[in-house]
Amino acid sequence: MKIIVMSDSHGDVETVKTVSTLPADAIFHCGDSELSLDDPLLHNIHVVRGNCDRDGRFPESLLVQVGDKRIFVVHGHEHDCKRSMLPLYYEALEQQADIVLFGHSHLYGAEMKEGILFVNPGSTLLPRGGNEPSFVEIEWDHEVEDLAYEGISSDVNTLENEKKLRITIKNLQLETIHSVEMKNYTRKR
Repeated sequence: MKIIVMSDSHGDVETVKTVSTLPADAIFHCGDSELSLDDPLLHNIHVVRGNCDRDGRFPESLLVQVGDKRIFVVHGHEHDCKRSMLPLYYEALEQQADIVLFGHSHLYGAEMKEGILFVNPGSTLLPRGGNEPSFVEIEWDHEVEDLAYEGISSDVNTLENEKKLRITIKNLQLETIHSVEMKNYTRKR
C-alpha cells in the first residue's frame, strides 16, 4: 500500500495538481490548501481544514482506513503541534490510529512513538527551517519470498511474511530528500 501526504500548499494549485496525480492508494492534504472544498483538484484527496482555510466545510479531522492501517489526519493547530506532540499523541491513542498525518509547522519530519507513526510532510509552498518544499510517500507491504529450488515444494521454501514500512520525503522535482525503512513494523493495541 502507498499513500501520499502533502500540506500547507497555500493556494499553490500547480503543486497540488502535480502531487495529486502521482500513483497511490490514497492521497491526503493536511490543511491550508486555501482552496474550496468544491475545487476539482481536491476531488480524490482526503483533506482537512487548516487555520488558513476559509471554506468551513472541510472537516477538522479524518479517520481513514487504508489497507490494514487506521490513518488519523489533522492540520495540527488545534493540537498545538508546534509546541508539543503530546495532545496529538493522546488523540491518536483515542482514535486507535496506526499513522497520524499533520501539518501546520511547515517542517517535515517523521517520528514513531509506541508503535504510532507521526508524519508531517512539511509545506509544498512555504517551507521553514531552510528546507525545500516537500511532500511524503508512505509505503507498507507484506512480501512473501519464495525460494524456487528444483524438487522442493514451495511451502517448504516460503519465508514468513516480512512487514515493511517506508517513509520517503520528496521535493517537488520528485527527488528523495530523506528516506527510512522499518522492518517488522506492527502497531500494538
